[in-house]
Amino acid sequence: MAPITEVEGRRLALSNLEKVLYPATGFTKAEVLHYYATVADVLLPHLRDRPVSFLRYPDGPDGQVFFTKNVPPGTPDWVITAQVPRSEGPARMVLVQDLPSLMWAANLVTEFHTHQWLVGDPGQADRIVFDLDPGAPATIVQCCEVAVWLRERLAADGIEAYAKTSGSKGLHLLAAVRGASSERVSEYAKGLAVEAEQAMPRLVLHRMNRNLRPGKVFVDWSQNAARKTTATPYTLRARPEPLVSAPVTWDEVEDCRSPDRLAFRAPDIAPRVQAHGDLLSPLLTRPHTPPLPH
Repeated sequence: MAPITEVEGRRLALSNLEKVLYPATGFTKAEVLHYYATVADVLLPHLRDRPVSFLRYPDGPDGQVFFTKNVPPGTPDWVITAQVPRSEGPARMVLVQDLPSLMWAANLVTEFHTHQWLVGDPGQADRIVFDLDPGAPATIVQCCEVAVWLRERLAADGIEAYAKTSGSKGLHLLAAVRGASSERVSEYAKGLAVEAEQAMPRLVLHRMNRNLRPGKVFVDWSQNAARKTTATPYTLRARPEPLVSAPVTWDEVEDCRSPDRLAFRAPDIAPRVQAHGDLLSPLLTRPHTPPLPH
């Protein structure tokens, strides 16, 4: 029988705590739960009021991996859910609003993926995202080069960008936006991806042409579509090791000379948060966010 734990007055059954989920390092289910509890203060603000899609891997990344968008069976009645629009009709999704909800979700063994809009206004984007995905032999080193170009291009439009690792091979660039639909933000992001390809044709692609991918960085602008989601800051990823989608400084991006320099695992994150705080906190406060240019 799973042990019962109380989290802020909510009773949770936490299961299979000794199961090794990341065989490369022996990282267990208990350590997954401990990680999410440790980073809750910086993770929860990026989850709050955003319908969550879960990428579940209950037997580790080598086992079955599947997306859950609808409210999972057995969800406690105290977990907040919301109806959200979808092309195939409205659906109910989970909102991870507090520590008990986070620990319940983490017990399912999940990556957290969120939209670029808040539940109160699903047609209105509040973030723009670029997913920089390298095609071997390109690595995150080349992604950093592209990220610096995009940062400067966004700054020319008065938009301040922030970076995080994808927790896989690449880099994510994010910025706060206001007063624009997801469709408009997608259009703007595509325009910048095209500009990046024109400026760096030997390095950048704005379309996912598999035959052209080797040695280049695909600037995926499409995750700004209202239906799309992106790995949430601080989420663990379903990789052989417990890699994290970790916020990074621009100094780290500019100084990156080796992929290992921007590979962060669960035990690395608490010291980074202690040293830097939440590097993505400006996305939450959105100070002086200008409208997208027309």
